[in-house]
Amino acid sequence: MSSPVLTPADAPSGSNRRLLMVLALVVGGMVGLAYASVPLYQLFCQVTGYGGTTQVADASGETVIPDHPVKIRFDANISPSLNWRFEAVDAPLTLNPGEEVVINYRATNLGDAPSTGTSTYNVTPVKAGPHFMKIDCFCFIEQTLQPGESVLMPVRFFIDPEIVTDSNTSDVDEIILSYTFFPALSAGEDGNT
Repeated sequence: MSSPVLTPADAPSGSNRRLLMVLALVVGGMVGLAYASVPLYQLFCQVTGYGGTTQVADASGETVIPDHPVKIRFDANISPSLNWRFEAVDAPLTLNPGEEVVINYRATNLGDAPSTGTSTYNVTPVKAGPHFMKIDCFCFIEQTLQPGESVLMPVRFFIDPEIVTDSNTSDVDEIILSYTFFPALSAGEDGNT
């Protein structure tokens, strides 16, 4: 049994090669966008406050609104691919808009290798996001934990007093601050460095 012999007429034409290249570029572009979509979406949310993303502030103002207390609850989640334990240390608290507080979360590396994680965060109700002002947060940078290491991760924040006068948020009396840790992109899928 002999192999078929290709003649010049059987070779792909220039237009077919061009189509193949265009399709390869489209597939490559789709893979690149899929890879970049999480950090780009996170950046978009941080800039706009979309999806309950909190805002960043240098310091709280001097105005405190004592007659509009807001209860803050803390939620902690972890990606199954990151071998950490992550939990809120502080119980829910009630604060007045404009009042600055510091609360803590705790992260523990349960693995036997150094591990790096990064967190996403949001608040619910989503409409409260633009008024939840973080001054200092572990979520601003990647966190690397050594095997068995457990660290406290503080968050310093306040609720913008304008939450009371904003017609969209004047009814908000409870906010949930939620974090989810997952392996840092620089560390690989399991967070190991």
